[in-house]
Amino acid sequence: MESLNLTTKILVYSFEEATENIKKLINEAKIATQSAYAPYSNFYVGAAVLLANGEIITGSNQENAAYPSGLCAERVTVFHANAQYPDVAVEALAIAACHDGEFTINPCSPCGGCRQVLLEAENRYNRPMKVILYGESKIYELECAKSLLPVGFGKDSLFD
Repeated sequence: MESLNLTTKILVYSFEEATENIKKLINEAKIATQSAYAPYSNFYVGAAVLLANGEIITGSNQENAAYPSGLCAERVTVFHANAQYPDVAVEALAIAACHDGEFTINPCSPCGGCRQVLLEAENRYNRPMKVILYGESKIYELECAKSLLPVGFGKDSLFD
């Protein structure tokens, strides 16, 4: 029997300590929360991706009375970016969330389904995607999507 130890490095810092590029991406994600359709949860999530060509694409969560039919902000954003720029890698993704008109104090982390989609986008272009999780009190920065889902499902799982 062997043991597998997994370690995730997360940089933790304040908005003031962020680089100008990260601040810009976070601000785009915060603005994107305003276009969320969340009448059931009142949890408004925005995401912004920075593409390798310098474009920033944003998206927001879109709920539906039939809950499984809605879609998270991260997936809306990544799918839109991939559809508009299918040959351009995502370099970074920022996520922000607000509830009752206030941004969350702690960083908002993607759900399991979104983690899988982020990992697929990272694998698609064979390069890391920085993940930035915004909270009013602190920001979490992960060097890649695989850090969110270290034992993820990918094409290697299908074709061993």
